[in-house]
Amino acid sequence: MTPLKEKIPAKINRLPELAYNLWWSWTPEARELWRRLDYPLWRRTLHNPVQILQEISHHRLEEVTHDSAFIRHYEKVMMMYDREMKNGNSWFHVTYPEFKDNTIAYFSFEFGLHNSLPIYSGGLGILSGDHAKEASDLGLPFIGVGFMYPQGYFRQRIPSHGWQEAYYQQLDMSVTPIHPVIDEHGHDMKISVNLAGRQVHARIWRIQVGRNPLYMLDTDVDENEPWDRELSARLYSGDSETRIRQEIMLGIGGVRALRRLGIQPAVWHMNEGHSAFLILELIRERVAQGESFEAAGEKVRAQTVFTTHTPVPAGHDAFGLHMVEQYFHGFWDEMGVSREQFLSLGGHQESWGMAFNMTVLALRQGGQSNGVSQLHGRVSRNMWQEVWADKDVEGVPISSITNGVHLPTWISSELSYLLDKYLEDGWREGHDDPVVWKRLADLPDEDLWHVHQHLKLKMLNYFRHLVRRRWVNGANDPTQVLTGGTLLDPEALTIGFARRFATYKRAALLFRDLERLQRLLLNTHRPVQIIFAGKAHPADEPGKALIQQIYNLAKHNQLGGRVAFIEDYDMHIARYLTQGVDVWLNNPRRPREASGTSGMKAALNGVPNFSILDGWWVEGYNGANGWAIGDEREFDNEQAQDEFDANAMYQLLEDEIIPLYYSRDRDGIPRGWVEIMRESIRSNAPTFSTRRMVKEYTTKLYVKAMNGGQ
Repeated sequence: MTPLKEKIPAKINRLPELAYNLWWSWTPEARELWRRLDYPLWRRTLHNPVQILQEISHHRLEEVTHDSAFIRHYEKVMMMYDREMKNGNSWFHVTYPEFKDNTIAYFSFEFGLHNSLPIYSGGLGILSGDHAKEASDLGLPFIGVGFMYPQGYFRQRIPSHGWQEAYYQQLDMSVTPIHPVIDEHGHDMKISVNLAGRQVHARIWRIQVGRNPLYMLDTDVDENEPWDRELSARLYSGDSETRIRQEIMLGIGGVRALRRLGIQPAVWHMNEGHSAFLILELIRERVAQGESFEAAGEKVRAQTVFTTHTPVPAGHDAFGLHMVEQYFHGFWDEMGVSREQFLSLGGHQESWGMAFNMTVLALRQGGQSNGVSQLHGRVSRNMWQEVWADKDVEGVPISSITNGVHLPTWISSELSYLLDKYLEDGWREGHDDPVVWKRLADLPDEDLWHVHQHLKLKMLNYFRHLVRRRWVNGANDPTQVLTGGTLLDPEALTIGFARRFATYKRAALLFRDLERLQRLLLNTHRPVQIIFAGKAHPADEPGKALIQQIYNLAKHNQLGGRVAFIEDYDMHIARYLTQGVDVWLNNPRRPREASGTSGMKAALNGVPNFSILDGWWVEGYNGANGWAIGDEREFDNEQAQDEFDANAMYQLLEDEIIPLYYSRDRDGIPRGWVEIMRESIRSNAPTFSTRRMVKEYTTKLYVKAMNGGQ
């Protein structure tokens, strides 16, 4: 950052400070400042201010210092920034002044903060990033802990044969908004953890997210052997041994990092089971201070919160007992328990044998636990009743707090500015209050429709830009130019489907009756088109086969260019899709979707959901804000379920969705459709926001932990 300070003229010398705090990324005025500074660079860097400041010319920097309008805008943004960072009148400080000095430590394997930091894979990471941003907005004394991942998550390439290829790019630390944490001697601050008899070291990086820091561990340091330096290189790669080593480093190393920083959290929040080893370290610390295992366990239980995110058994990490013994040999002595007692803390019978299950550890030894939707809470209580064999299902202590999305991050600038005209002043601050959204009734149909049409065209133009860039770079052959969206029609009803390509999400369900679908896609007067995007885990062969199936269909001339697959799905592409398509499709096999948040982002932008009644949509659907596929039935036979749901999809498209979209008045406005768009925003924006969600975590879970579990 020092070279940047030397480069920046005195009149705008706080630009580096702003660039290194991700607060700018969800603040419209700050985003506009970077756009005005150098718009071509803003686009080319995919909205990365740190890279902009590295590459911008000295001439341009000097030029803006003589632009009075830019300087006024700069001064306004910095005043907003300073006011926000003071944190004196935030919701948390006003509501819980007695707890303002209590720290909440939030551990997550991934954080989706911005596309300049590719340290996330999908929904779990985006949720973590949104949680961190909202914690800043509400003034929570919040600290995140995770991994830096110098190679991040894999980038996706789809060759002409359609089989996903994964490749990795080394993260250029000089153009990312991160800082190394420096110790009292001026060196990189580091911690170490014993991994099977070998000390493995990790440096600590800091990412500033508004008022709050995230501390990220990185094992790529000189003290480590080559194979240990690679430990934190990539997200979700490698075998189970790599995974257990990563999870030991996150859980145990994360606790040690906070201790090294002098931070004593009052609340330890485990976002999924990946970090559950932190419980063992917290108990070990207390036993070392003279407490018994039982007393230490009770105190740790009072301080811990655990959120489970999936009802899919494969989503819960479990390790063979021999592997756990290898890595924790001797650790149980420090905890004051025998080997058998230690293994029983996470002991669980898997389909392949007895194992140490991270979710079971968190449920059994942690404190408060929750699922991420009402339905998921119910499914989780059934799924994990065996952990509490003395309780019936309803007595299982797993509550639910439904996920939300960070409104300032995901609402389009165009819609946000339109709402400024019609909603009360302060609507952004109070956006979790349903009363705030009642004035949407005053928003003219024409204005809402025209903003949506603009966003749709913006999305299609961006996809054509991506295809053109890959064509020029020699990355695409002629058939791939067609699959990337170049033939998409801005006038056609456009369905969006973008998410991780796991088989239970049934990406190809809409193609079950290809002839019936063809009639819809190729209708001359009322055409339909579908945009797909998403990655399959590198080890998920069935998921990759789904991508290939859809990719090959996109190349099929009998579908007339009405199907597109956008490769390398990330946060940047997600913004275009959730803001630009006409309807958002989600058809998981109920009840496998814990919550889902992509549909919330779409709903927030006036894009109606067309979804199975699973996850959050069970709570979100009200009969007037989108469409429910099928009913709340659950099937024992997957083929029967697929047949039933596919037929329900076709019928809704044929009888309701397509006719309503193309029913226009003499001004060309589909009034009925716009009313569903309006209701989608009104009913979902306040309820499925992280503002509501983080307030719930605070009032229901965090404050109880701060009170010692009472």
